Parts: sequence; C-alpha cells; structure tokens
Amino acid sequence: MPTMEKMTLGTNREVIRLEREAVIPILKPRLTVHLANLIEQSSDRAEFLKLCKRVEYTIRAWYMLQFEDLMQLYSLFDPVYGTQKLEQQDLSSNEIDTLEQNFLRYLFQIMEKSNFKIATDEEIDVAHSGQYLLNLPITVDESKLDNKALKRFFESHPHENLPDFADKYVIFRRGIGIDKTTDYFVMEKVDAIIARVWAWIMRKTRLEKVFSRRTSSRQKKDPKKDEEFISETEDHELYVERIRLENMELSFKNLLSKNTIQEPTFDRIIVVYRRASSKTKAERGIYVKHFKNIPMADMEIVLPEKKNPSLTPMDWVKFLVSAVVGLVAVIGSVEMPKADLWVMFAILSTVLGYCAKIYFTFQQNMATYQNLITQSMYDKQLDSGRGTLLHLCDDVIQQEVKEVIICFFILMEQGKATLEDLDHQCEELITDEFGERCNFDVDDAVHKLEKLGIVSQDTIGRYYCVGLKRANEIIGTTTEELVLKAKQSPAPSSASAPS
Repeated sequence: MPTMEKMTLGTNREVIRLEREAVIPILKPRLTVHLANLIEQSSDRAEFLKLCKRVEYTIRAWYMLQFEDLMQLYSLFDPVYGTQKLEQQDLSSNEIDTLEQNFLRYLFQIMEKSNFKIATDEEIDVAHSGQYLLNLPITVDESKLDNKALKRFFESHPHENLPDFADKYVIFRRGIGIDKTTDYFVMEKVDAIIARVWAWIMRKTRLEKVFSRRTSSRQKKDPKKDEEFISETEDHELYVERIRLENMELSFKNLLSKNTIQEPTFDRIIVVYRRASSKTKAERGIYVKHFKNIPMADMEIVLPEKKNPSLTPMDWVKFLVSAVVGLVAVIGSVEMPKADLWVMFAILSTVLGYCAKIYFTFQQNMATYQNLITQSMYDKQLDSGRGTLLHLCDDVIQQEVKEVIICFFILMEQGKATLEDLDHQCEELITDEFGERCNFDVDDAVHKLEKLGIVSQDTIGRYYCVGLKRANEIIGTTTEELVLKAKQSPAPSSASAPS
C-alpha cells in the first residue's frame, strides 16, 4: 500500500490518506516524568528516573563515534569551507569519491534512524495534484545540478521506489501537519469561475472526453466505498482533508467574502543535492537544507536551482485563441453591410481585457511566488549543512531513548509479553496517556534493551525485564554521572600550614 494516496469523498471533499509514522511526538522530559508519576512507590520512581538518565547517556555514547565520523566527513564537503580542507588533504579524485560515498552512507543511515523517508514519485504526484498558495509551474534547472554522486550511491546502495530525479537531488520528508489560510482570494476566485466556465465549454463541445479518456478509468472511485474504508481503517491510518477554492461553491455574490482554505503539510523536509561542476571548477560541496511546515501542494518552494517561472503553455494558448477569435469577429463585423463601430469596439475591449487579466494574474502569482520563496528562506528553513546534521544526530538519540523507555516501562508494569503484544501495548500507552498516535518501532526498542542487558526472552518467545534496581546495576554508573557528581561535591579546603 502506498504511504500517501489521494481520495475523493462525495463531490466536494478531497482527503489524503497516509500511513502513521514511527516518530514519537512527545518531549522526552514530559515522557519520563509522566511515566514516573504512574509508579506507586516513591523509591521505584527515583530508580526509574535514574534508569532513564543512564539509558540516555549510554545510547548517546553508542552513537557518538558514528556522529563524529559523519561530522568530520561533512567538513570536507561543506559548500563553504570544504574545498579548502580538501585541498589541504591533497587527496586523489578516487580517494575523494570514496570519502564522499562514506559521507552519503552515514547521512542516509541517520535519516533512516530519524524516521525520515525519501519522497517517491507517487507521493510527489499526490502533493502536486492540488494548488494552495503557489499557482505557478515551478521546475528545476537540472543542468545546474550534479548527477554523479547520488547516482553512484544508489547504484551501490539500492532503494525501492526512488523518484525519477533521485540522481540529482533527494527530498526526505517526515511528519504531517495542517496549514490554514484565511483571505478574500478575489483573483483566485475569478480564475476558478473562469476555469469552470471553460470546463463547461469543453463538456458541451465534447472535447473533454478526448483529454480525459486515458485517466478516467484510474480516477473513477466509489465515494461510498472510500468512506466505508475510512471508517474501517481509521485506527491504522491518518487522513488529512484538503479544502480548496476549486471545491467550494463560488459565485459573484461571495466574491468579496473571506474564505479559509486548508492544506496538509510536511512537518519536516530535508533536501540533499550538489551543484553541477563547471569547466573551470569541480564542485564537491553537498547541500543539506532543512525546512519545516511545507504545504504539500507548494512543495516546489524547497526545490533546488529553480527556474524563473513564466507564462504556462495554457496561458499562451488562451492568448492566441483570444487574439484569433477577436480578429475573426472584427473581420466579420467589417465585412457586414453596415459595420457597427461600437460592436467592433466591444469585441476588441473584451479580448484586450481578457489578455490583460491573464497578464495581471501572472504578475500577482509572481509576487506571491517571491513572497513564498522569501518566507521559505527566513521562516520555514530551519537550518542547513552542519546545523542540520547536529539536529539530526540529537533527534536520533531522543527517539531511540523514548522508544527504549516506553518499551521497558510496559514490560515492568505488564510483565512478560510477545513482540506483537508489546507493540500494541506501547502504542496504546502513547494514545491513552499522551493523546498521540504513532507506529511504534518495537523491534528496534527490544534490540536496544537486549543490548543493554536488561531485557531477555524466555523459551516460548516472550520478553521480560529485570527489576529497576538490577537494571541500574547492570548498566552501571555512567561517565556523565561521575562528572556531575564531581561538579556537585565541594572543593576540598586547603590544609593549614603547620606552625
């Protein structure tokens, strides 16, 4: 089943169905304190909080060496300073290629651990199937992007469902949100009304069948079946509705009234790419850019090396058709026995007005596009390069710690459990106690607990944990605890000199 799918319910509802992700959307301090408060004995609460700290310190130590290698490799491919460091290393081209592939391998591992997924062609098609604030066709100038580094990586590390552009850039996405905008949308409403009139003309002239014949068989769905499917699977799936002007009841009466539109967002997007080398300079810098709350339909704003938008082919067709129709009408009026200048003036005014409307709509969309690009740079871009990698490293640790703590707490409170029961109980705990839902990664959590030595499996495959005190003894005092203890202990007073 695809991770993202668009469905049409009834006549005016458009819903996007997504699989729940493995991200635990709860802050770790809130998680640990709340779970500790569920424990009856105060001594056990103290032991549990100590265990949470030791689990975090230990998992952080496990990852530190890998993260250090990642950051050292990135320093060689930093678009700002990487070139200088590569020149100082005096490496051959093959050696640089090897280091580059090692960096990409570490990066993709961190992305996977942090529950980011590579956006597929199907997901991007669903995202682009609607319009939100951006109403211009945005494309990438692929001639300005390198197509060798990522291509080599995917040849040696195959991935399923890679998008067509994966050799030039990769879009990672994680999390779903909702963005709402309330405005008058006057020009957009006029465009929607004109589009509906155009569609009516297409139906009347039967030209619609020519263009829709290929896709009609795929798009026909039974709305009742879709609604029944939602009611049956709502516990396992996430549904987010699109509210667009195109699906609203529009008329000239409500042209000047405010409306609220709604679009699902990708909570986090990370784009990885490299610019193409020129004849005089070989590009080695790898760009890693991090964005937040990007509307699905406006995903183009995060694309690298965008071309400047221009009038669409459809706009030019409208221009030409309008000009031809106006010219034919004027010639017909002139050839009449009694040419009416007012009729000719009305025809020309209408044609010129329509062309002006297309032009000014384009100019307004261009202004909106520039505002969205500016906003994406200042408001929606979280970080880039080293800052993004540091954020990812910490994010991986936080997610792993939360998984381990929740899994241990369930085994501590509920006793022995199979992997399937443990998975269900962990998800149920997150829902009941925190009002959140996620697809809990129980396999990874149990693997970490076994690695820590505080969870084992019995002869019939059920998992069980040791007691809290014993768990703390097994993990042992961490280096961080020793440092904290040394900082908190008073400095020894100097002994007085003997008289």
